[in-house]
Amino acid sequence: MGIKKILIADDDEGIVDAITMILEVMGYDVEFTYDGGVVVDAVKNKPDLILLDIWMSGHDGRDICKLLKGDPQYQQIPILMISASRDIRQSALDAGANDFMEKPFEMDALLNKVKELLN
Repeated sequence: MGIKKILIADDDEGIVDAITMILEVMGYDVEFTYDGGVVVDAVKNKPDLILLDIWMSGHDGRDICKLLKGDPQYQQIPILMISASRDIRQSALDAGANDFMEKPFEMDALLNKVKELLN
């Protein structure tokens, strides 16, 4: 089965650092980007899961999600969208996200979602 690869796309370095550290301790291979403009290129490495922020440096994660979910090459990759904005859960799901988490979140809750989406 091998080590699961997770791509984190979020422009908040503190969140990326914290999530990366915890996921690596749990045995995941983690790649990340702070730039919404390179997410589609980063997905070419075929991650097993994408953690995608909704608002990233001028890019809307929902548009990125729609693009990926519309591409047969990537549509099977689960996407967990995350955002500090409340009330946008439905728009994230409408964009094709497999699930949504609101920031701030408990790391245990994130790990549970990650395990759930990878199974």
